Amino acid sequence: MPPERPSSDDAEGTPTVLAVDDDTDLADTYAIWLDQEYDVQTAYGGEEALSELDEDVDVVLLDRRMPGMSGGEVLDRIREAGYDCRVAMLTAVEPDADIVEMGFDDYLTKPVTREELVEAVNDLYTRLTLDDTLQELYATTSKIAVLESELPPEEQQTSDALSRLHEHANALESQTQARMDDLDDAEEAFREADF
Repeated sequence: MPPERPSSDDAEGTPTVLAVDDDTDLADTYAIWLDQEYDVQTAYGGEEALSELDEDVDVVLLDRRMPGMSGGEVLDRIREAGYDCRVAMLTAVEPDADIVEMGFDDYLTKPVTREELVEAVNDLYTRLTLDDTLQELYATTSKIAVLESELPPEEQQTSDALSRLHEHANALESQTQARMDDLDDAEEAFREADF
């Protein structure tokens, strides 16, 4: 069961997932797999996805290659509009360095199993409760994992994209650690305070 998300869920408190795929059977299958835990909407193309999207959508499952408006274009429009949802690209397109600049939170290569999909959606929904730095860290480490799983070891050593992602992840980890250290210092000062 997904955790509670403060104040942005629909009236029943059920998280909302938008499954977008031009393969209607696949989008409908995702909806069936998720409907016990989530309110699932489906869209069968990019324009339809954007018309279905609103502030109540928590997670978007987005096919990367669709006729008309691609998943990448839909993703750009979601981010430009400022929607506070997590986006997983679900695609048969093998990832390469172009994913570095894409604003997704997770990348799953088709075919996916029911368990993989449910786990990914639960994880993405949980991330909504995290601060921006931690959300970005998770998205960056997801991109690293995707590239490392697709690139042969010798290409991993020479990949500029992978190197940039590792540097960015390290910087985000440092920021996170600094915040944790500040919290520890504040907690220690509070315990030592004489009230």
